[in-house]
Amino acid sequence: MSKIIKRFNRYLYNREIDIRERLFVLLAVIALSGMLMALIASFFIGENVESMAFVGIGLVFFSAMVWIGQKFDKIVPVSYVVAFVLIFIFLPANFLTSGGIHGGALAWNVFDTLYVAMILRGKPRVFFLLSEAVVVIVTYVAYLKFPEYVFPHTEETAWQDSIASFFIVSIIMIVMLAFQLHLYRTENKVINDQKDEINELNRAQNRFFSSMSHEIRTPINTIIGLNEMILRENASTEINEDAENIESASKILLHLINDILDMSKFQSGQMELNPTVYRTGDMITDVAGMIWVRAREKNLSFQVDVAPGLPAEMMGDEMRIKQILINILNNAIKYTKEGSVTMTVGCEEIDEHRVKVIYTVTDTGVGIRKESIPYLFDAFKRVDTENNFMIEGTGLGLTIVKQFVDLMGGRINVNSVYTKGSTFIIEIPQRRVGRGMVGEMRVSRWHSEGNRGTYRASFVAPGASVLVVDDTETNLMVVEKLLRDTQVRITCVPSGEAALEHTLDTQYDVIFMDHMMPEMDGIECLHRLRNQTGGFNKNTPVVALTANAGSEREALYAREGFDGYLVKPISGMMLEQELRRLLPAELVTVMDVEDDVEEKSKLWCDTHEVKAVIMISADSVIDLPEDVIDRYGIRLIPVMIETEEGMFRDSLDISTGGVIKYMEDEDRSIQTKKIDTERYVDFFAESLREARTVIHFSVSKGIALSSYYAAVEAAASFDDVIVINSDQLSSGMGMMVVEACKMAESGVSPTEIVERMDALRSRIVTSFIVDDMNYLERASQISRWANNLAKSFMVRPAMAVKRGRMRVGKIFIGPRESVWKRYIKWSLRHREGIDREILYVTYVGLDAKEREWILEQIDKRSDFEEIRLLEASPAVAVNSGPGTFGLSYRKK
Repeated sequence: MSKIIKRFNRYLYNREIDIRERLFVLLAVIALSGMLMALIASFFIGENVESMAFVGIGLVFFSAMVWIGQKFDKIVPVSYVVAFVLIFIFLPANFLTSGGIHGGALAWNVFDTLYVAMILRGKPRVFFLLSEAVVVIVTYVAYLKFPEYVFPHTEETAWQDSIASFFIVSIIMIVMLAFQLHLYRTENKVINDQKDEINELNRAQNRFFSSMSHEIRTPINTIIGLNEMILRENASTEINEDAENIESASKILLHLINDILDMSKFQSGQMELNPTVYRTGDMITDVAGMIWVRAREKNLSFQVDVAPGLPAEMMGDEMRIKQILINILNNAIKYTKEGSVTMTVGCEEIDEHRVKVIYTVTDTGVGIRKESIPYLFDAFKRVDTENNFMIEGTGLGLTIVKQFVDLMGGRINVNSVYTKGSTFIIEIPQRRVGRGMVGEMRVSRWHSEGNRGTYRASFVAPGASVLVVDDTETNLMVVEKLLRDTQVRITCVPSGEAALEHTLDTQYDVIFMDHMMPEMDGIECLHRLRNQTGGFNKNTPVVALTANAGSEREALYAREGFDGYLVKPISGMMLEQELRRLLPAELVTVMDVEDDVEEKSKLWCDTHEVKAVIMISADSVIDLPEDVIDRYGIRLIPVMIETEEGMFRDSLDISTGGVIKYMEDEDRSIQTKKIDTERYVDFFAESLREARTVIHFSVSKGIALSSYYAAVEAAASFDDVIVINSDQLSSGMGMMVVEACKMAESGVSPTEIVERMDALRSRIVTSFIVDDMNYLERASQISRWANNLAKSFMVRPAMAVKRGRMRVGKIFIGPRESVWKRYIKWSLRHREGIDREILYVTYVGLDAKEREWILEQIDKRSDFEEIRLLEASPAVAVNSGPGTFGLSYRKK
């Protein structure tokens, strides 16, 4: 018996068998058991012979149906037969032979419903459920109309039959529901286990691809590096041709690796965009410069046509847009044997803030068959393989393009005539920055012809000393050989420990550091180097020299404190560019080379030769003179001003005078926008390329338009960014920034600067008087009724900052000149407690005569050593309006 039960259990939980079949068998076994119990119960309670005979016939019939279904594997059709017999024969016959409503028929009707609902699917289930409802109604009506046709029960028999049927059907339902719940829990566990397994497989795949990228880039680095040395030797034509073929093949291999890595990120859902502000002309120039070389190799004409009205600056993922264009253009060149490839760039305005940039790439290549176009963007699928089997590639390029375009909310269309060429139209929405346009772009400089000339180093620096750290001997050899002609003194070490030993007693001008090294990786080595007791290289520029590619890696190295980032495989030009950027100018002698090296690295746009120890930065509403900002190198992140004409950067794309002029039309909308977290992240990453630590000042977090919390969220991604809540408005924050700059210049540590700022914050007094409250209303600072009430009584409020919040300090009533005089007196009322070193007077829209009058009134009240008269930034002017001015000073 136990063996039968075990076999039955194995059958029920066999996931290879359809769930309906298992449910049918289970329900049949339980129902047959129930019918057998009902038959026995009928005998003991004295049920009529007709009823017992009917139950017995049903027991035999249903047993036969189960056997047939199992024997001939016909469970589904048998389940339909059983449903038909149950509803149209068993249900009414059982009702008639077991006392009608005075028996157990109602409970068995519930069993019929359970059977149909659990076993059948789709239209058959709907049909049989409706049929059962009709049969039940018909039998009940028949009982009411013709009760004489129902075999009656005695009261005792009816009671016993009802109780027995209730318990039997209840047991059947309990067992079925218990099985269903157990089956659900089992399936859910299996699904969760599979999900965990899939996640682990994805993680393993990502680790594999990352490892594969690193491991493949390392030997490619050796191949490309040593191959470059061969090309420098100016050997025979045959050797040079072979070396150029090696170079081309290596770049193709590198491109394939990048495609596979991006595809794995898409499949695992880890691909993300990194939008930044970029210069459109520079981006197009970079793409065209790379593609021109490949077009020239195939003797193809490559043309670029850029619409002059294209925005000069836009916000988007520049790197991924480049990747889209390079993949499309490479594809066009691959499939074009002769003729031309043309890229046209234009745009359409979506609204005042966004444009749709349209890139059109047209070639005179082989074209695409009409039936192949639907499969053009499928991964790993090469269309028209019969004619294109000789063309290299994985078939991933266009798939990646489609994925990126979709991720950016754009679209891509293909027009092609087979054997005549193809046109790809890529539309990508981008946010415009400012109202500048690229104008006329000249591309003639891409068309320089000529063979590879004799190599000459772009500079020599025999007095410079460079340390190269890498655990792979061939990588050390490549760097040493590529830099040989620069005459730089190079020291190579195979580990982080060895690097720390050398930096302890030797001063180096630049250090190239591999990331993935055993025992101590490059990041740990950098941190230990910066804190090395007695070391000579705490401030030496360190460049990450790594096989780990990707924008997230660039952000990682910037965050960890590296001064540069070069991806293997490296070239001599890349190394020379980075060295020339970072070496002290007095050590470098620039050579007269035809193709001069650019002043900045392609990956790290940094004009500073050495990182500052501390950089002070702030939101652009700082209201400091330009000479002070330049004097201390204060880095500003511009607040954006949104108008009907588009988005403008505070003080860069729009002036205070322009804002005032624009606001003369009261129907025009204008408002300042908070700086979001993404912009802060980009801003801090850029700042850390020029400084070890960034101390950023934000407008008081208690002010409605403050971006303090976004700055704090962004700073959480960096170990060396400190965000200070100034608890002040623009000019008060400016006073704190200047003090922080003086401290940083004198060598005060970041921790001490923060502590001193906490003390200074409460000593700064800031207030301003508003002349026209219409602007406060337009900026949603006050309500319309409050503005109208103020106008009626000639009210001009003086706003003051208290505990980081802007409050009404005092109400002045009367004409402008009288109010201004009383405001100055009120603001400077505590004469004994004022630090007289400096007073900031910030104004909006005042002419020279008005400004002179204000200074005269201040001179009558106090004798400051210096008074700085400052025009408020455009973002401040938006919220206060012309005729506003304020005073800021320190208390003793």
